[in-house]
Amino acid sequence: MFDPPICGAAARDRTLREPSRFSDTVAHLVRSRREFLRAAAGVAVGTAFLGPSPLARAESARKKRKVIVVTFGGGARDQETFSPEGQENIPLLLHELAPQSSFFTHVSNQGILGHYVATASLATGVYETLNNFAAVPPDHPTVFEYFRKDLKRPSSDAWVVAPSNGFNRIGESDCRSYGQGLGARVVLPKHLLSAAAAGSDADYAHLLRDNYESPLYTPQIGGGEFELQQLETILKLSVDDFKAHAMALSSPDELSVYIAKRLMQQESPSLLWITMHDIDVAHSGAYSLYIEGIQRTDRLCAELWKAVASDPEYAGNTTMLILPDFGRDSDEDAGGNGFQHHRTGDAASRTTWMMALGAGVRHGVVYNQQVQSIDLVPTIGAMLGFSPTESQGKVIPELV
Repeated sequence: MFDPPICGAAARDRTLREPSRFSDTVAHLVRSRREFLRAAAGVAVGTAFLGPSPLARAESARKKRKVIVVTFGGGARDQETFSPEGQENIPLLLHELAPQSSFFTHVSNQGILGHYVATASLATGVYETLNNFAAVPPDHPTVFEYFRKDLKRPSSDAWVVAPSNGFNRIGESDCRSYGQGLGARVVLPKHLLSAAAAGSDADYAHLLRDNYESPLYTPQIGGGEFELQQLETILKLSVDDFKAHAMALSSPDELSVYIAKRLMQQESPSLLWITMHDIDVAHSGAYSLYIEGIQRTDRLCAELWKAVASDPEYAGNTTMLILPDFGRDSDEDAGGNGFQHHRTGDAASRTTWMMALGAGVRHGVVYNQQVQSIDLVPTIGAMLGFSPTESQGKVIPELV
């Protein structure tokens, strides 16, 4: 039973009372990630008292600090990623990004395992209890509202690139006592494409698929004059150029990353949130498509990091955080469906990881202590200098 969502509620007891089997599985997952990363990527084991290097701090202090969050949407299990048998699916995360990163092997999600509600929890620092399939805002203030209110930042400085209709309310909460109109600007690439296509949607059907989890929830992709204005005035793209580029792409996540890079070039937001979603094709039951989604996400994460390193507005002063919203069911759990779903709440579904790259981050270090997914918001607050007063998470000291 979850506590009712109360705006401004005090932090709940974070003590985890796990059955021994759950704890044993968690310990195995953490140990496997640690040992595999040490062997394959040559990283070291860090401690809770090992802070980021003074050089990284000095470099980030010279420019305005920026943060990019990439949620590894849909969740991917260890056996298809960081276990030895999965390493071929994430060569760039493993061999290019991990050696540059601080890697956290034990990120726990104790909330509802649905993609929108879990992403909303990541964005508020509170385990939200909203309907995963309803187009409703989070109940608690988002990281974007804290950032803009505390630091008096304009709307152009906080953006969300969202994968589907269900995420269009993620930028601003329903907590009106906090303040209205302080959320992030949300761009839905599929809506942009639908508006640009204007009647020729069939040509872009592979980029407009909106939901994999429930065939009963397949809302119509919208798009109109507002989206066309976003294309022209913000992204500086003509309809024809956008359509031509989209035609060359193979998936919705490729479209999202393309839009994210355009936002970086045109708006240079200090807080940019990108939600990947291709991996969620696992719900269709096609293992090959699930693996393809993991491989594509691996490539796109590396592509984003290269974009950061090559952009003068971002290079040297940006921290990029990559983490799944949650995992997927294990093959051993009789109540689940293995890779296809995330319904059991077992250790494989709830225990994930996080990779931190860039400013203020120590390179090539693995941390094994438990953090929670709701710790993301207060940690970003410590990085950028705002106070997420209603978050129930804690600052991750290794990153600040």
